[in-house]
Amino acid sequence: MATTFDHTLDVKGAKCPMPLVKSRKAMNDLAIGEVLRVVATDRGSVADFQGWAKTARNVELLEQETVQENGQDTYVHYLRRTS
Repeated sequence: MATTFDHTLDVKGAKCPMPLVKSRKAMNDLAIGEVLRVVATDRGSVADFQGWAKTARNVELLEQETVQENGQDTYVHYLRRTS
């Protein structure tokens, strides 16, 4: 699925909990309805973003995908600010 997005946050190399911490901060800078694409290398970010989306009031997790980049798994998360 090709999700369209407005901004990209590259947190490759950051370990838990930093991908989530940086994403929360970035979401505050988005307008309602905008989509943030987060690119991470931390495998734990998949579950972290799922959990955050279940409890957060202003975030919707649209999609997650795993892609190979330079022989390494990269985890891509698409988040929409809802309020």
